[in-house]
Amino acid sequence: MIFLSLFYFLLIFSEKIVAQNTVTLTGHFNPQFTPPAPDYTQNSAWAALPTIEDKADKTPLKSNLIENQKDAKADVFFLHPTTFTYEPKNQYQWNADVNDVELNEKTDNSTILNQASAFNGSGKIYAPRYRQAHYYSFLTPNADDKKQALDLAYADIKAAFEYYLKNWNQGRPIIIASHSQGTVHAKRLLKEFFDGKPLQKQLVEAYLIGIATQPDTFENIKPSKSAEEIGGFVSWNTFARNYLPEYYNNGLNTAVSTNPLTWKLDEEFAPKELNKGGVGYKFTFVKEAADAQNHQGVLWINKPYIKGRIFINLKVWHIADINLFWMNIRENVALRLETYLKQ
Repeated sequence: MIFLSLFYFLLIFSEKIVAQNTVTLTGHFNPQFTPPAPDYTQNSAWAALPTIEDKADKTPLKSNLIENQKDAKADVFFLHPTTFTYEPKNQYQWNADVNDVELNEKTDNSTILNQASAFNGSGKIYAPRYRQAHYYSFLTPNADDKKQALDLAYADIKAAFEYYLKNWNQGRPIIIASHSQGTVHAKRLLKEFFDGKPLQKQLVEAYLIGIATQPDTFENIKPSKSAEEIGGFVSWNTFARNYLPEYYNNGLNTAVSTNPLTWKLDEEFAPKELNKGGVGYKFTFVKEAADAQNHQGVLWINKPYIKGRIFINLKVWHIADINLFWMNIRENVALRLETYLKQ
């Protein structure tokens, strides 16, 4: 029943994403109509903190795992993907209000629960709320609107990270983790604070998931080629086998693609037996959820190994970039941190 529920969950969720793609914002970005900046001295400005109870503390049902933030030897700075996808309900069109209770609940019960939680076995999780750019920012033909919306969002990320460094880090190892829009901002954050800077020595690894990331994105932070390598980055974008999206040649074709079952950059097929487990409907642990194989810049999977898989026709698995490989990510973080601490 759980496996069938996972199928319906993914199917319904993907249909919602398709429906939301049609939302079009009217008018251009206007600095006079931006929500108030978050105050990162307040716990409410964070979707996750190691000192408060939040969705990043959870472990999947039927997994027998425990979270370990209290004794964790590293910090995880997690940047969530776009959850501001629907028709705006107030004057704030291009960027979300961090005080929007409904949106915060949506964020917490989706990405913080299903994605950030993968890192709670090895790190203290810091996940700022930020005035995320609306999903339409990635679709608009107006480059200036997109830039201003994303710049505003990044200004919050930067402020949150600076507050974190000043008040909480205390020289501890840092893991950067992100998905989709979060990865757009994570790449900018790495360039400004880590790449060729003293802080790079504290970087365990960057998990830059769900956005095409080129091998030469950074001058000094390189794509990692093995499960143990540290100080670099991993990245992938998940699609159905033999499928390439219409935007493939806009950067995916030359992007770094890390196989999260082997942590290699080659195109060797990794069977489902290498999948330590994913998470699905109601945050339930799913063994051997998917196989994986890199193919010219993208990560291909066969249909997830669940009951009802014969009926699955989903081609873009962006929503499950982390879900499908949740346990492999968790174990890899632990391995890289162990390697870092030894060195």
